[in-house]
Amino acid sequence: MWRRKSDAPTPRCPGCSSVRVWRDGVRKIRGRSVQRFLCRACSLRFSESTPTQLKEELDVASQGFEAYPTHQVADQKPALGLPSSFEEVPDNPAFQVREDVLLQTDLHPSRERAVLNTSSVRAGDRRVCAKIGLVENLAKSVEPQKGEALAGATAKTDVASLLVQYAWWHKKEGYAETTITTRVKLLRILSKRGADLYDPESVKEAIARQEWCNKRKVNAADAYTAFLRMVGGRWDPPRYQVPETLPFIPTEQELDDLIAGCGPKTSTFLLLLKETGARAGEAHRLEWIHVDFESGTIRLVPEKGGKPRLLKLSNKLLGMLLALKAKSGSNRMFAGPLKNRRRLFGKQRATLARKLQNPRLLQIHFHTFRHWKATMEYARTRDILHVMNLLGHRNIKNTLIYTHFTEFRSDEYISKVARDAEEARQLVEAAFEYVCTTPENLMLFRKRK
Repeated sequence: MWRRKSDAPTPRCPGCSSVRVWRDGVRKIRGRSVQRFLCRACSLRFSESTPTQLKEELDVASQGFEAYPTHQVADQKPALGLPSSFEEVPDNPAFQVREDVLLQTDLHPSRERAVLNTSSVRAGDRRVCAKIGLVENLAKSVEPQKGEALAGATAKTDVASLLVQYAWWHKKEGYAETTITTRVKLLRILSKRGADLYDPESVKEAIARQEWCNKRKVNAADAYTAFLRMVGGRWDPPRYQVPETLPFIPTEQELDDLIAGCGPKTSTFLLLLKETGARAGEAHRLEWIHVDFESGTIRLVPEKGGKPRLLKLSNKLLGMLLALKAKSGSNRMFAGPLKNRRRLFGKQRATLARKLQNPRLLQIHFHTFRHWKATMEYARTRDILHVMNLLGHRNIKNTLIYTHFTEFRSDEYISKVARDAEEARQLVEAAFEYVCTTPENLMLFRKRK
């Protein structure tokens, strides 16, 4: 509850004399800021006044509407649909005139008497001389001009209820939570920027005015197409060409710098993405039952219609997972919202990019680890089906994009020498491939950068 300073008197509501009031913003009157209040008992909004201002307001109130300029009253009649006479008062108990209401202000503790049925007391939130049978929504009587929209396009309350129905419809249709969140957000933005959700042409204009890339505009059009499916409407969606782009592929050293520079939990998450090529959502939903520490494998639960995979983990990653499990009190490996982990990673990435003077690190996201893993696996095996199964793709077209990067990395290797079987085993586990054995019985291994 709002509390005033100890040296300031408690304001009283002029309608019911209650002291249960809230601050309700500040309004400007003749260049001066005046504090407004909201009564919790009767919902009356009122402003604090000085004793001089209170006397002026009461004098104006006693004079009625004649104290105001006649041209202002005449201008307000047609717009609000008020009756021609302001003096007509309906003979109904619901509109009885209340007199002798006690007013007490913050700066003037004495009580003054005033007539409640005046233009200065609650005239903004009640109907003047409206008969019972004629009370209706006055906003609907104002017809918008062609090419214009009512304030807020679709009413704010209508948009809120529509978006709730829209989200629930997606939930019943089986859409993913990320898809529901993204589409609801897009429709809310379009509505706030002047789109009428019941007018497809208005939505087209709103999408065209946005300074978005074509990919985001396509997503907005898809979101509205789903909305029309829900309400039983149809439209001709706009056509936006989305150019194909190649993802950024960092070096392994840059990924290792990020992994080493982040905190324990974030480092474990990044190393898991690097070794498995999993999507961030797949890795974030993992539970401890999905990890087999005896065989050193992990089972990935797919998302976006992908395929489940069983992948091998390195001893280093298994050790980090064991240390994380000892401190975890949850069944999930990485508890908490994924967006919080992205935000934390972004801060740590910016710090490392500044320390290492490497702005390329700022281009690395969670999904970049997946791109890097796919590129390295295809460069090592030249087997597109192997990469397709590793990533969990169901369509090989999504995998062919990673074949564009191998031509530039054909001669970039890291070489290692193994003197015995134990060193050779460690190099194989680190994704090095065997090349040959020298006359001195030294085994050579290599791995692409």
